[in-house]
Amino acid sequence: MTEAPQTEQHESTSFEGYFRDADFAPAQPLAWALSQRQELLEALRGLFNGPQAMVQLRLWCFMELAAQPQARLSRDDVNRLFHAVLPDALETVLKRLRDINLLVWDATPQDYHLSPLAQQVHGLLAPMTTPPAAEYDDMAALLSQVAGAQQLGLVSTNQLKHLHAQLARLHDEFSDAIASGSESRLRVAQPRFDRALELVDRAGQALTALIRAEHEDPRLEREARAIGQEQARLLSMASQFTRALQQADRQRVTLGSTGLTTSDVRAWLQRHPALWEIMGEALAVPVRPVMVSQHDLVDVAEGEFERDRPVSQGLAGLPPPAEAAHGTLDTLSLPPELGNLISLLDRWSEMATEEAAQRAAAQAAGEAPNPDAPAPGTRPLSDAILGGRFAQAAYRMQLMPLVGDAQAQTLKGLTGDLARAPWQWQFKAQHISAADEAVALVSDGFVQPIQFDAQGHPIPLPADDREPIVLMPRPAPEAKPKGRAKSAKATAPSSAPQNPNEAQA
Repeated sequence: MTEAPQTEQHESTSFEGYFRDADFAPAQPLAWALSQRQELLEALRGLFNGPQAMVQLRLWCFMELAAQPQARLSRDDVNRLFHAVLPDALETVLKRLRDINLLVWDATPQDYHLSPLAQQVHGLLAPMTTPPAAEYDDMAALLSQVAGAQQLGLVSTNQLKHLHAQLARLHDEFSDAIASGSESRLRVAQPRFDRALELVDRAGQALTALIRAEHEDPRLEREARAIGQEQARLLSMASQFTRALQQADRQRVTLGSTGLTTSDVRAWLQRHPALWEIMGEALAVPVRPVMVSQHDLVDVAEGEFERDRPVSQGLAGLPPPAEAAHGTLDTLSLPPELGNLISLLDRWSEMATEEAAQRAAAQAAGEAPNPDAPAPGTRPLSDAILGGRFAQAAYRMQLMPLVGDAQAQTLKGLTGDLARAPWQWQFKAQHISAADEAVALVSDGFVQPIQFDAQGHPIPLPADDREPIVLMPRPAPEAKPKGRAKSAKATAPSSAPQNPNEAQA
């Protein structure tokens, strides 16, 4: 008993029978769209079913019938059209076309005509009628479909997805050619790359119109923007492709004074029909010794003997073990203000937790919450910045934008710890006087823990696009003159600046 083929063991009467979950297929948009075109699928299956020669004959007859300018063809017209085909083969083809509802026989006028289903099948198979040309015809067909559909307002999401995928494949193909550094691959890919850029440039107007147009389906705009990004990636690769070709040109070697280069030799070898014939009978010739004169041998031998050579020490063992010397490893340390700021925020977090617990207990006791009260743990911005010398305060002020920064949160070390601190801050347009020995004015603002909504998402503070944060140093006290210099100084006209800003400068 012979074992059934693998394909027959998994045959199913329904499309859903090939899935682990029968409800998965109808939920997919593409599978649902295909399920609505069962008549078209049956027509294609009947058209391409059978031996290869019969399928080719059937497809040729169908495309010839679809290309006729007459709406109806009598049997005599069909016989004249396919006069070179054997009668039995022609009857078989016509019968199959009638069975799959592509060709309709009207008994009253005794003629044939194509069905509406045949028009759909012809639209699908029309690209097969063009002779194979360049390798970029696949993208040219997709671009022409998208551009034409955009002019008619019939663009579909599937067309844009196919074009997006084709552009991504072309980008990867050209990237591999550039990364390989092979001149042959670059030369082969160059015409395809130039043609792809030309096609993308011509279709750019249609793609721009798709992006700017208002669509009822948001997927169309999303796919159009994705295609625009792939188009930009492909255009930005032009400079890389040019540099790779220039690098290959610099690596080309000219063979003597013949004018031939290694690229010419490679191209000739690639076009040679039988490379093994180049060897000829070279392998059948024995090795031929090269005879030199005695004087040459003596000169070479003397030169070898007289040449200085390092004295061989023979086999030497490993050196004895020794302890490593004590040393110090100097590493770059961050300023202590960064660690102090992180410690300060940690202490404030503990205090904010206690304050939030006290407010919750007060509300549980029946005390009405104050809607104008700040969030638990809210602190003035100056408390996190001021302290110490003006340079230290300025450094802490420069560290504040790192709090809550999304990019800095991925870093390791103290910088990432500061960015991951559960705090947020905001400053106002007005300035306040600071009771600090080094700072006179500082921007008003506050620092508070991150608040979360009912869904657990952080509530961002309103964006503030006003003036940047300001920190103004306190002017140094003027030294008092002593003795006679004091009276002399007093009689002279004062040249000290009266503006505090000038004093700061």
